[in-house]
Amino acid sequence: MIKNLQRIFRNTARLSRELEESKFLSARLLSLEHQKNATNILQDLHKAEFRVFSQWNDDGIIQFLVQYLDIRPHTFVEFGVEDYREANTRFLLMNNNWSGLVLDGSEKNVQKIREDRIYWQHELNAQASFVTAENINDLLRNNGMAGELGLLHIDIDGNDYWVWKAIEVVSPVLVIMEYNSVFGPDNAWTVPYAPDFYRTNYHFSNLCCGASLTALCDLAKEKGYSFVGSNSHGNNAYFVRNDKRKDLKVLEPSEGFVVSKFREGRNREGQLTYATGPQRLEAIRGCKVWDTRLNREVII
Repeated sequence: MIKNLQRIFRNTARLSRELEESKFLSARLLSLEHQKNATNILQDLHKAEFRVFSQWNDDGIIQFLVQYLDIRPHTFVEFGVEDYREANTRFLLMNNNWSGLVLDGSEKNVQKIREDRIYWQHELNAQASFVTAENINDLLRNNGMAGELGLLHIDIDGNDYWVWKAIEVVSPVLVIMEYNSVFGPDNAWTVPYAPDFYRTNYHFSNLCCGASLTALCDLAKEKGYSFVGSNSHGNNAYFVRNDKRKDLKVLEPSEGFVVSKFREGRNREGQLTYATGPQRLEAIRGCKVWDTRLNREVII
């Protein structure tokens, strides 16, 4: 019985490795094809999409951009990674051998990352910390991240706008920001800043969180970045530092905005409502948000 279980375990592990190797090979071939067709992809980043570890096909966009822009240094910071099994920089770490820092508020999640074989196979630093606008610069500096940075990805379902606004110690070439499609393409909204912001506590629906694409695009301009597109699932926006942009097309928020279709809204009992489209905005009527253009709190 024990020998049979051991054999099953070995076979399962072998099949898992073979599947991963197959996914890596397919992704590399796609990346080569995308570089050959760069002219078309420069007009529409969606054409570069594929998924290995990312949740929403962002691996392909990232591969295209880091190669097309020849991004240096090969370093990244990503926070809000949970246990890092599904993340936007994991393929970059494993396929391109980049080095990086990942942050998550859960000690349990960070421990899982440190127990993963990638933690000794690659130069990865995982730290448990709840990121705020007040501590982000110290967190980066104390973990060896200062000055030029290849890629920064912020996905914390809350103070994303305020944290990016606060960052001063690193200057990333590529910034990926999660935006809240529910806020629409025209409103310059973010949640009001609170160091302990947690979206379920703020509103039971889980839909009043983060920032609109317009608010993030305005902030990007202030920080010297251009908006070059979003993924086709309508949650991640891509910004490139102006001195490194090359021939990437600069977009207005209305041009690059994509309506998300994932249905994560909940009712007061915590059950999924499967609300979609305009129903999601109606679900958060009465919520307080910060209008970054008016520089004051408004009610949806």
